[in-house]
Amino acid sequence: MNYILAILLPPLSILIAGRPFVAIVTFLIWIPALIFSGGLTHPMFIILAWFLIHQSGTAKIMREGR
Repeated sequence: MNYILAILLPPLSILIAGRPFVAIVTFLIWIPALIFSGGLTHPMFIILAWFLIHQSGTAKIMREGR
């Protein structure tokens, strides 16, 4: 579900993944990037969000000791 949210609102999905500081910084960069590039930089933020979501899931598995 969070991966789908990352396509539409990458900063929100990063926040849900448990990275509030990164989410705020991403939001502050994401808005001007969308305005000035016309959306051409949006895939970069989607990839960042997917990477951070995957990283938080992997860290959760490692903490549980599987």
